[in-house]
Amino acid sequence: MHYKTISELAPLIESGELSPVDLTRSMLKRVQELDGYLKSYATVTADHALAQAERAEDEISKGKYRGKLHGIPIAVKDLCNTAGIRTMGGSAVFADNLPDHDATVVKKLAAAGAVSLGKLNMTEGAMGGYNPKLQVPENPWRKSHWAGASSSGSGSATAAGLAFGTLGSDTGGSIRHPAAVCGTVGLKPTWGRVSRYGVMDLAESLDHVGPLTRSAADAGIMLQAIAGSDPNAPTTLPHEVPDMLSEIGKGVKGLKIGWDENYSTSGMEPSFAAAVEAGVKVMESLGAEIVEVRMPEIMREAMTAWPIICSAEAATAHADTYPSRASEYGPFFRQWLENGNSHTAVEYAEANSLRLAMNGGLRKTMRNIDVLAGPSTAKVAYPVSPEGLYGPISPDRDPWDSRFTVPFDFSGLPTIALPCGLNDDGLPVSLQFSGHHLSEPLLVGVGDAFERATDHHNLHPPV
Repeated sequence: MHYKTISELAPLIESGELSPVDLTRSMLKRVQELDGYLKSYATVTADHALAQAERAEDEISKGKYRGKLHGIPIAVKDLCNTAGIRTMGGSAVFADNLPDHDATVVKKLAAAGAVSLGKLNMTEGAMGGYNPKLQVPENPWRKSHWAGASSSGSGSATAAGLAFGTLGSDTGGSIRHPAAVCGTVGLKPTWGRVSRYGVMDLAESLDHVGPLTRSAADAGIMLQAIAGSDPNAPTTLPHEVPDMLSEIGKGVKGLKIGWDENYSTSGMEPSFAAAVEAGVKVMESLGAEIVEVRMPEIMREAMTAWPIICSAEAATAHADTYPSRASEYGPFFRQWLENGNSHTAVEYAEANSLRLAMNGGLRKTMRNIDVLAGPSTAKVAYPVSPEGLYGPISPDRDPWDSRFTVPFDFSGLPTIALPCGLNDDGLPVSLQFSGHHLSEPLLVGVGDAFERATDHHNLHPPV
């Protein structure tokens, strides 16, 4: 039952065949049994979850079914404010932080009838390293391997069947990275499609909030619940939220998929590159037209702009606690904030100019296609140690490793990451499709078509 999709569970709950209370108890039991090892949860809210499940069961029994998330156990990344429940953002600085309000996304999930199992572990401040005083999530596919950076708890919990869907955030790839290396679906929406009100900032001009799930349709279901304009968040888009499942079952015949073979395979592990290429060929066999494109020449230079923009905006976000509480931060994030404070206005302006040039080049690349295909991340899960993940920042850190994710954070374009098999070492590999602004329904439909033609999404970790 724990590996069922939301789409499979929803009709059972609506009909009364499956009890939300029993389902929630089962999930809490699984979390208790497995999470001592996986460490995906920062806080488990068992009593709160059971109260929500009981309410959902009562409402459904009275014919007040709210929709596909009603009675479904989910969890959220621990940078989403939850009233009266600690929200740490991966940092010891906020270990005692009890918000007085829910983030808009948390409110919307509750309004949809979802059952919140708790808060998920993450890197400090949603950047690359962890705070030594907090837990580091394990990748459920292999012990002591990278679980995908900041939304690592979300990726681990979703892959291991400790929640039927989770929320993550993506500033440089942290919905897609954990989805890729943990073998789940990750959907980064258009920037502004989802409110960030009550969500701790890393870099507000780059931050996106979105779902990690075990199917494309489930990602659409969760995005449907959390999307939309928010009067508390001036950067949310005013556009009406469409039916995120409207393209399900329509197939991809005639769809134009952009493919830059050199960009997508050069420097990649051979079995990873082969799996991505095979995924694109699957789409071609379904009737899509594969269009040869070239990614912008400025891309390599533009990747160097991301650390400047992100660290400078992170320094702004943490101005109330850094440097005044510097000693409570971990080595990685402390150095990141120090870097941000050291950048000049000229450096920040030059970095933003590179970002704009990258965005312009990407628009040209995508002008005659519907979606762009490529790998979701540059590497499969690799061996790590907690000590190595605490920091300081490695001098070997290469911005080019983020070439498959950062351009779509720069541009705010929506992107879906999909499992496309295992590499020669038995670890998940992932294919992503990026669309034009506000094209999330199409991406959900594309993902669904890929899943109908393959079985990769049904692979589960050995836990």
